[in-house]
This record gives sequence, C-alpha cells and structure tokens, in this order.
Amino acid sequence: MAGIYIHIPFCKQACHYCDFHFSTSMKYKTEMVEALALEITIRKNEAVNEKIETIYFGGGTPSVLSNDEIIFLIDKVYQEYDVVDNPEITLEANPDDLSPERIIELSKTPVNRLSIGIQSFFEEDLKMMNRAHNAEEASKCLEAAAKYFDNISIDLIYGIPGMSLVQWEQNIEKALSFGVPHISTYALTVEPRTALFQLIKEGKIEAPKDEIAQEHFAFLMDKLKERGFIHYEISNFGKEGYFSQNNSSYWLGKKYIGIGPSAHSYDGKSRSWNIPNNVKYIKGITSKKRDFEQEILSSQDRYNETVMTGLRTIWGISLSTIQNNFGTEISDYLIDRAQKFCDDGLLVLENGILKTTAKGKFLSDGIASDLFLVE
Repeated sequence: MAGIYIHIPFCKQACHYCDFHFSTSMKYKTEMVEALALEITIRKNEAVNEKIETIYFGGGTPSVLSNDEIIFLIDKVYQEYDVVDNPEITLEANPDDLSPERIIELSKTPVNRLSIGIQSFFEEDLKMMNRAHNAEEASKCLEAAAKYFDNISIDLIYGIPGMSLVQWEQNIEKALSFGVPHISTYALTVEPRTALFQLIKEGKIEAPKDEIAQEHFAFLMDKLKERGFIHYEISNFGKEGYFSQNNSSYWLGKKYIGIGPSAHSYDGKSRSWNIPNNVKYIKGITSKKRDFEQEILSSQDRYNETVMTGLRTIWGISLSTIQNNFGTEISDYLIDRAQKFCDDGLLVLENGILKTTAKGKFLSDGIASDLFLVE
C-alpha cells in the first residue's frame, strides 16, 4: 500500500480559484481532529499485511493544525498500521503559518517534507487570488524553512491574467534562489462555483488565456531542465531523489486510504470518497458509520485511468502492461489511436513505452481522452 492521505478541511480564507472542500470556520477543529483519529483506527483493516510508505496532510490548509495535533494524528497512524522505516511525511502549509519559530518546532516533529503554497511572489497576484499570505511572508518562510528542512516543495501558478513572461521568469528564478529541490506548477484554472468564476463573469478579472499558459509552461520546462530538475509528471519537477513519493504512488496505481471529509481512497478495484460535509462527517465517524460513496471500477475505467496517469508521467504507458491487463485487442486499439499523435510529434513509442514528447506534454490530458475506450 502506498500510504495514507489526511484531509484537513479548514482554511483561514477562501482562495478565489479553489474548489476543494474546506471551511473558513474553525468551530469544529477539535472535534474534527478526534474524528480523523477515529477514522484512522476504524479503517485499519483495509491495510492488513500492507506497509504504509507515506503519510500526507493535504487540504484545505493542514498548517492551521497545531504541532501537537499533527503529532497526535501521525502517532495514531503508527499505532494502527505497519509503517516502513523513514516514511515520507508531508505537510502542506501556507507561508502565513510558517513563522521561523513554527518551522523550528515543526522540524522536531516526524514531518520530514514541506509542501508550501507560494503560488506567486508578486503582491498583485496574491491579492487577485485572495491568498492569506503576502509576498514578504512567502520569501521569509522559505528562507527559514531551507535552514531546517531538506525536502521542500513549493507550488507556483502560471497563466495568471496580466502576468508577462518576464514576470513568470522572475517567479521561477525567485523560487530557485531558495535551493528547493521540488516545484509543483499549475495553470490557473477557472472552476464553476468559485469566486474566480464569478469575478470573470462580472468582468472584474480577465479570463486566463490558454496560449499564455502554454507559453509559460514551455518556458518553465526549459528553465527547470537547465537547472537539473526532472519533469517526472506534468505538474511536477524534482531533483534526483526528491520526487514526491506520495504523488508518484497515485500515478503508478498504488493503493491509498483517504482520511477526512471529501477524501478519496483507492484499493486497486474501486474508489471511494467520504462525504464533503464537516458536521455530517464528524457525526458519521463518531457513530462509527463512515458516510461515503463508492465506485467499482470496470475494465474500461481501469484502462482509461492507466492511459491518463501514464501519459502524465516520465514512466509513460507500458504496452506490455496494457496487453497483460486488458488483452491484445485493447493494446492494438491503443497503438492505432496513438499513431496520429506520434505522426504529429506529440507522442513517441520507444522500447514498448508510449510517452508524450516535450511538445505534447501541455496537451497530455486531451491526448489521453482521445485514447480512451468509450461506450
């Protein structure tokens, strides 16, 4: 088993672009932590004879938890599961929560990897996105974190309306100046039912342009390659030995247990997800009746997921794996459907592995959908 994901559904304020499940009220934080610990216990039978390799605190904003609460949940995992020696334990954090004093105390906990939501080093971008931190806090937290943590990842957003290529380069260079070994980057995406969607609809913010995002992405790939980063997944760049073990497990199809409201789980045959409501989640777990939905994956679902995740990574899609798991007919179908993309220089087939080229990476999700099996 890959690991355990723990969803912390609280944020100080709502980012305009975010559609994840969270609450800006901390009213039930104590009850939530107790419920998370109880769910960890309740679901231990799902990992019988399995090794836990990673523990990941996501959200929301996990850094709103106190260090004691974080340690309490990590200890609960160790009590109930068989954990490998030196697991990767990641905490997503926002700069405004990472004072030098907090970082020093965090370095004394079992957390050994920080994923810091910087997004941009420009004040105007942070205000537009309604981030809780400012540009000065972004720099100061990274200066302090680099002194006490070796394994640090930062998030950056590209394709922001009004951001020039020069500004995007400055963002990248600023990030690299702190010596971080991992960078995750995402195009600004407009999701329904977000404040950003409404602001664009009202004409208060310009809509992101695909051509600008693509220009930023191409520049990013070249710049980070020059600096020794490996582009191991569409959104992720890491130095050798610093790939996210947690995220890599998802893309490689390993099992994981998702703890907390809205958290997803995968056991190789099905996916399940907890109810995205804090009060209902707490009530259900407290009564030891997990409130969740489940989807049994068909052969077609599993093939489509293999294609989607494979094309996003440097590991690509193994044709022998496709043939062994889904049969020769499906393997031939994949090769046939992929040919036009190979001819256009977007895909390449080498040593039985189908991968995106540099030209095809930005378009990988669209290419994958064209390779799917559809009813």
